[in-house]
Amino acid sequence: MQASASMNSSNSRNNSTLVSKEPRIGFPGNSALGARGEALAAAYLESQGYRIVVTNFKVPVGRNRAGAAVTGEIDIIALEGRTLCFVEVKTRRSEDFVPVIAAVDKQKMRQITRTARVYRRLFAVTDMAIRYDVVTILAPRHAEPAITLTKAFWNEASLKKRAWTSDKWMN
Repeated sequence: MQASASMNSSNSRNNSTLVSKEPRIGFPGNSALGARGEALAAAYLESQGYRIVVTNFKVPVGRNRAGAAVTGEIDIIALEGRTLCFVEVKTRRSEDFVPVIAAVDKQKMRQITRTARVYRRLFAVTDMAIRYDVVTILAPRHAEPAITLTKAFWNEASLKKRAWTSDKWMN
């Protein structure tokens, strides 16, 4: 009887170490890598003639399906000539499994687009061309980072959901 009690207590101890009550966000050092990547991206964009307007713009953008408040973030907002650019920055140590740019998926594009609309509404930006760019940084531990700028990676029209029409099923 005593043996089973000690087994149960050791199992509960093991379970408590396996299941953490704190949410795990990323890996250790990811925030430092991301911050370094954003600083490199801002410096790179300035060297390419962009003028940085704001970095890490955060604003409430609405509520999700569960009713929880959603905050949107744009890494860099900059001007290139007369075009307002909303720039997403992605930094990775390697591309062993997937290219860095693959981290900018449709959900991320929608979130940035929604945040950009709020930005434009807040600051009454109506008659200005806009663009959504991506800066990817491949930063291996013992090598110089490789920075790639992809202009116009997406546009708002590409994210519109298609309306369902029944005429395809009528024939």
